[in-house]
Amino acid sequence: MSAVTPSAFARFSADLSSRWTKAKPLLLALGVGLVAGPIISGMMGFQMRTSTAQTLAHNGVVEQQAVYCADRARVDTPDPARLDWSARNTLARRFTTNPPGGTTVDPDVARACADRLAR
Repeated sequence: MSAVTPSAFARFSADLSSRWTKAKPLLLALGVGLVAGPIISGMMGFQMRTSTAQTLAHNGVVEQQAVYCADRARVDTPDPARLDWSARNTLARRFTTNPPGGTTVDPDVARACADRLAR
């Protein structure tokens, strides 16, 4: 080897240094994006937590069952709005059972049904 020709290690080190200098801003931006991206999109409302989705789904099911319960109760009692709260609640609990005639009552559905009967 002559003194003018650099060694293979020196060429490799220079090439690696040049590549690192070019890639460093891209890798830094990628790292910041991976950390800040989910935080920013969550704060803007683009993401939803599982518990929030489950609550919204439960509320939708409760509302649909309350509509069905209130319709069935109005067939049995023509003007349930004139009843007091406890009578409306008892009426709602009677028609809240799912399947009809069952024994289990969802208290959320019973409350929503009684509120609908008050209107």
